[in-house]
Amino acid sequence: MTTRKPISLTAHAEDAILERKIDGNWIERTVWKPEWYHPDPQRPGVERRFRVIPELGGRVLRVACLETADEIRILTVFFDRDARDPS
Repeated sequence: MTTRKPISLTAHAEDAILERKIDGNWIERTVWKPEWYHPDPQRPGVERRFRVIPELGGRVLRVACLETADEIRILTVFFDRDARDPS
């Protein structure tokens, strides 16, 4: 059985989640099973992970995170109106 790395949140991410009423399950699904992802062009090592959330009419959740050997640190999370699946 594979163990998953712990997920931690920055204060900014915690504030964004509360303010935007983003369900933690949506965040976990996006982190563990993104539909697509790409590196952040402004921040080396940061990855943007995306997932369509059917429960919200197909809106796209973007989770910016920094993955290390020990954890996945969520930097910010929001619904991205401009996100498009590259496939």
